[in-house]
Amino acid sequence: MIPASFDYEVAESTEHAIQLLGEREDAKLLAGGHSLLPAMKLRIARPACLVDIVGLTELDYVREDGDRIAIGAVTRHKDVRDAQLLQEHCPIVSFTAGQVGDPQVRHRGTIGGSISHSDPASDLPTVLFALDAELVVRGAGGERTIPALDFCTGVFETALQEGEMLVEIRVPKLGASTGWSYVKMARRAQDWATVGVAAVVERSNGGISRAAIALTNMGATAVRARAAEQAIVDGAGIDEAAALVTEGRNPPSDHAASADFRKHLATVLARRALEEAASAE
Repeated sequence: MIPASFDYEVAESTEHAIQLLGEREDAKLLAGGHSLLPAMKLRIARPACLVDIVGLTELDYVREDGDRIAIGAVTRHKDVRDAQLLQEHCPIVSFTAGQVGDPQVRHRGTIGGSISHSDPASDLPTVLFALDAELVVRGAGGERTIPALDFCTGVFETALQEGEMLVEIRVPKLGASTGWSYVKMARRAQDWATVGVAAVVERSNGGISRAAIALTNMGATAVRARAAEQAIVDGAGIDEAAALVTEGRNPPSDHAASADFRKHLATVLARRALEEAASAE
């Protein structure tokens, strides 16, 4: 398929990109393009203007920010995967970035583009949900910080307002007593996740004092499994807690799996994720 006609602009800075978003009607940001361009070819998306931000080196970084790690929005997946700071202080993010797509996608796709696309089958939003990460967005009216849990509002929908762009992702440094895991099932290695589960647990006095469990492709956005989280903190066994992850969930049925199979798969993967997170040294 051939995309509908569109204009093309190259942003010279973050401020220039925001200016172009404000000046051009129905403008879309272009970074890696692995989600937007196929949608344009199918004419599912018809932006009047593409604003290319992939060359904005000011948004390409991984650096310390107090008790958090800050990641620039146009940082490529391979650089997130390889970042020493993340491997040391928040390894679930670097690990998951290494599971995104295939090498071609990881070398071109960006963390900000993946999150802003808000695909419920995407891996990284799930991990950010489990980490209670923060997202920094900027527009003509200034800068604001949005909890990751509030950023993805629906399928391909976010809390970004007109003329705003995601500029930074902030994730916490995990302590020595924190275990983590991200497991997913996909039909092929490069496919979107049929289901994925992220688990982050804090251990103390031989038990689990805090747990965060987030699910991929079990709703219109990534979701937290609150009942399962509370159960395992209250002393439930891993099998018992994993059985609760689908409580209140209404997953989709599609070519990859039925809703019932997704529920079964979420339970299996949650058990594996919790076992790995709880046993981490």
